[in-house]
Amino acid sequence: MDIEQGLDFVRDNSRAVILTTRANGQPALSPVTLGVVHDRVVMSTRETAYKVGHLRREPQTSLCVFPDKWLGRWVQLNCRAQVTSLPDAMDTLVDYYRTLSGEHPDWDDYRRAMTEDRRCIVTFEILSAGPDVMG
Repeated sequence: MDIEQGLDFVRDNSRAVILTTRANGQPALSPVTLGVVHDRVVMSTRETAYKVGHLRREPQTSLCVFPDKWLGRWVQLNCRAQVTSLPDAMDTLVDYYRTLSGEHPDWDDYRRAMTEDRRCIVTFEILSAGPDVMG
């Protein structure tokens, strides 16, 4: 599977599990919601989440993306992550929301909530996508 096909899969499927690495080398898995913003896979999370610390220390990560129904086709994306904090993350947080949910009824309230929650954006550079063959 090429990277563009992996990106297209995320456009239609926002549910995923992210694999990060703890400081002691053990894996850490978390359910996440992904979006494609400006042809890049992104997720919103809290700055204080363990996965953010893991990704800052070790940006190599993998995402297992699957449909809402859970069963069916899925895609693994091997990525390099970059964390962007506020205030630099705000425009992408707005675009992320629009991608997943459309227009917000009160953008000032949304921005205030993102600041209070200490949200950040993680952008994923896709290095490879698969599988190429289903078993």
